[in-house]
Amino acid sequence: MNDELCESVERKRCGAFGGGFFGRVRCRLGNKESPPAPIPVPIYNWTGFYIGGNVGGAWESGTITDDFTGASFSNTRSGFIGGGQIGYNWQVSPNWVLGVEWMFDGTSIRSDTATVTLPTPLLGGPTTFSASSNVDWVTTIGARFGYAVNNWLWYGKAGGGWVRNSVTVNDVTDGLSVSVSETKGGWMAGGGIEYGFTPNWTAGVDYTHIGLSNVTDTGFVGFGFVGDTITLQRHFDMVTARINYKF
Repeated sequence: MNDELCESVERKRCGAFGGGFFGRVRCRLGNKESPPAPIPVPIYNWTGFYIGGNVGGAWESGTITDDFTGASFSNTRSGFIGGGQIGYNWQVSPNWVLGVEWMFDGTSIRSDTATVTLPTPLLGGPTTFSASSNVDWVTTIGARFGYAVNNWLWYGKAGGGWVRNSVTVNDVTDGLSVSVSETKGGWMAGGGIEYGFTPNWTAGVDYTHIGLSNVTDTGFVGFGFVGDTITLQRHFDMVTARINYKF
């Protein structure tokens, strides 16, 4: 009964289009529903302040030189690095992201060089020297320039970096030493990749290179005279894994 009623209603509706074959065709086309509109894919929003933490490894290559005796020690040392970062991203278009970031990390980097024996007539004969150097902390601030593909972000960065070093040159023979502890800065460059795995959480990998200016400073009274200076030349590299919370 219901099928007959539906067919009767359909014949009456089709009559509005005219009788015959063409009327039925027009009726069928008029009854055909349009396909649903596609649901737009949401675009990840990178804009906003963020704060997070990082861990990784760091490498410093440097040369320590005692300017009076000419003793020189060169080495590359590495260690653990860990700390945090805070910054702001501004997504200026669906694919381009600008930002600024400050990062601060403590390190476990320390090195003790091999001893060197040099002829030092002013000290009464050959003298054996050793040196040690610590990296206490490193900090950077810079601009970021990124290219986003939805929730993936590739970026480069440039700015400035500062490293706190403590350096000691020891006169092993006479039990004397010269020490310098100073913070020096230089240019910073690097880059990384970041992935937004929720609207508020991102994770990534970051590389940073810091080209530091030389540390040249007058130490304490050492080696039996005043005015001895030591010079530290070095550059700093670090790779960290990071996680951020975006507000």
